[in-house]
Amino acid sequence: MAEPENGPVTEHSGVRIAHEEPSPIRQVSQRLIFALFVFVLTVVLVYVDRDGYRDIESEPGGVSLLDAAYYATVTLSTTGYGDITPVTDQARLINLAIITPLRVLFLIVLIGTTLEALTTRSREEFRIRRWRSRLRQHVIVCGYGTKGRSAIRSLQANGTPSEKIVVVDPDPRAIDEANSVGLTGVVGDAGRTEVLRRASVERARSVIVAANRDDASVLITLTVRQLNPSVPITTSVREEENANLLRQSGADTVITTSATSGRLLGLSTDAPRVVAVVEDLVTGGQGLDLHQRVVTTDEVGLGPRQLRDIVLSVTRSGRTLRFDDPLIGTLQPEDVLVVVKAHDPGQR
Repeated sequence: MAEPENGPVTEHSGVRIAHEEPSPIRQVSQRLIFALFVFVLTVVLVYVDRDGYRDIESEPGGVSLLDAAYYATVTLSTTGYGDITPVTDQARLINLAIITPLRVLFLIVLIGTTLEALTTRSREEFRIRRWRSRLRQHVIVCGYGTKGRSAIRSLQANGTPSEKIVVVDPDPRAIDEANSVGLTGVVGDAGRTEVLRRASVERARSVIVAANRDDASVLITLTVRQLNPSVPITTSVREEENANLLRQSGADTVITTSATSGRLLGLSTDAPRVVAVVEDLVTGGQGLDLHQRVVTTDEVGLGPRQLRDIVLSVTRSGRTLRFDDPLIGTLQPEDVLVVVKAHDPGQR
């Protein structure tokens, strides 16, 4: 990926953490209102104590409201022509204790935009460093297209919090969209080592590859497997003939989107209700949900049909058996079940 026009890629460049930023108009309006408040307060202080001031161009007897506004202007802006001066101890004490701090606040407001521009980068760097130091057991989603967004919705429906999901996509607009829904994103090609390292792939719980092209999926899978040999990788592939290539590249689970869609299209002709149930099962957070869990102690010794949940498969010693396979016999400790159960809104 070429360097951006505004400078070289830094260590944390490309990482965008979701957070709310007030609009520029709102920021400017707030500063103007505060500056006006400081100005009016200074005018009131000077005018109330007007007998303590002397205008060398006027007759003795204090200053007018216009003179007070003029004095406040030249004082707060540090111009200070010296034609109006405090002459009594009280006026000088007010200048020392109140007007001088107001002058400092006024200057801070005036140069606030410049200070913010200087500190924004440092603040963002600090936020990213803190985020990376805390990031553990997260899910990386490579690609924020239709497949990536659907995968994220499923993760969230099954209890994965948004702060544990990191999106990687080369399109800045896609990352902006991810930020708008509370997700952290990394702008860049997920097939590059430095991009995946920004997403802390070494500490990830799993990686989902939802690229739009099969060759990109292969490259991303190879790169992820090189950086983290043990992380589970789930990837999608358009062409079924490329599925074995993805498995050889290190993918643990390969989903063939075109073949799966074709099967559902074929079923929809003669068995539309089957398609509806399948859609319900794969859509988390509503109706029927698929769950993977370990056998509980009170279920050991029972048959799959004796459980309250509907058991679809049993994985034992790395081998997955269908619920009706006679090799299952009775359930054993550490068996892993895939079950169907009604969605419980209170379960996470």
